[in-house]
Amino acid sequence: MEAGGPRRRLVHLDLKGAPPRASYLAEVLPLLRSLGATGLLLEYEDTFPYAGPLEPLRAPHAYSPGEVRAVLSQARAQGLEVVPLVQTFGHMEFVLKHKEFAHLREVEVFPNALNPHKEESRALVKAMIDQVMAQHEDLKWFHIGCDEVYYLGEGEESKQWLQQQDNTPEKLCLSHIKAVASCVASSYPTITPIVWDDMLRGISEETLAESGVPQLVQPMIWDYAADLDVEGKVHLIEKYRRCGFSKVWFASAFKGATGVNQSLTLIGHHLKNHLQWLEVASSSPADVLEGIALTGWQRYDHFSVLCELLPVAIPSLAVCLQALKNGGYSEKIKENVEKLLGMSNLETDTFMSTSLGTFPGSNILTLVTQVSFYLKSSVDELLERNRYVTGWFSPYHRKRKIIHPIIMHHFQPDAVSLLSKWNAVVQDLQAAMEQVFHKCTVEEWMEENVHPSLQKLQQVVDDLDKAIKAQQ
Repeated sequence: MEAGGPRRRLVHLDLKGAPPRASYLAEVLPLLRSLGATGLLLEYEDTFPYAGPLEPLRAPHAYSPGEVRAVLSQARAQGLEVVPLVQTFGHMEFVLKHKEFAHLREVEVFPNALNPHKEESRALVKAMIDQVMAQHEDLKWFHIGCDEVYYLGEGEESKQWLQQQDNTPEKLCLSHIKAVASCVASSYPTITPIVWDDMLRGISEETLAESGVPQLVQPMIWDYAADLDVEGKVHLIEKYRRCGFSKVWFASAFKGATGVNQSLTLIGHHLKNHLQWLEVASSSPADVLEGIALTGWQRYDHFSVLCELLPVAIPSLAVCLQALKNGGYSEKIKENVEKLLGMSNLETDTFMSTSLGTFPGSNILTLVTQVSFYLKSSVDELLERNRYVTGWFSPYHRKRKIIHPIIMHHFQPDAVSLLSKWNAVVQDLQAAMEQVFHKCTVEEWMEENVHPSLQKLQQVVDDLDKAIKAQQ
């Protein structure tokens, strides 16, 4: 532990949504290092360049093998340790949604969880792990996921298995984790598997101890709440120690944990989460903590919408890393973060209404902030609270192209100028985003966050033009 904080601090890059271009990652890695990161937890999901029978898993915008190598060598050059993460049980939508692998689902109609009874399921997981391992050198840890295995025990084979004496869903879960971890141990004896801990939390000490899992993996205890229960976590760590786990990891969050479609990051929430984790660390034996991963979720699952983009959350990540590195947060640390990010007005307790900085992608933060704060509200103000629009250009008028020539002058100029103002902002944002993200990400973000309001405004301006022409 240094200055009261965990000495290993991994920044989680959740690449299952809005994966940044390799060129942007190259710009960001030195900043992460200077902020206090010691490594990366890389969750590739469908952006890994899977090949051979696994090629269907590869998204159209997946990184090429060359890009993966470049990012890994840049991480090495910055002294950042890499821990890859491959889901091997739950959250397997990116695999099980494909017809080639659908027969390996736990429940036939749900693509989230893998059937743990099939030999072919283990072969699939091994093939995925092997391909990812082959791209990485000098690994010490490999994260095998295993969180939120919903509907486990509800597949046909599981139901039959559970009818046998002494079989329980907990034992089913542990046997699959053990199979995957044993597979890693036998092929890669120097690498320790890490698992998310949520499936283990409720299992009795006796069952955990007897399963043999504690000797094979290190649990990563995750909690992203601002008011996490420190005492409860300390007890959980003690329980894991008694079961035979030699070390544990913590997992906090710097973004992607406060709303499934959140577009701006409230730094204060995430800072509090990290300060709570520091309390857990200081209340636990010094030799039990291997490190902490600062998670930055980009989607809640493979099919959900995007939450905050990475550049938008860099100030939050900076504050959280610095708090962990220094064992707390103070005015002096805040000033240091502002200096490192080129920002002058870091707000933690409210959303920053204007955000200017010089860090990579800061222009995206500035423009996303503008859109999130003012686009919808300005359009709603005009269309729903302007009495000339609601009174003289209602849907009834618009449909029939009826407009009072005098009234028109009261709001047409406002509508046209608002539209051209937002079109300019959106054009700038699009250009800024295309530097950092692939087109599909830009398209998705725009359709979710910009189009609903902008199209409404455009439609009113178009309808006005049609109504005016109909009068002539």
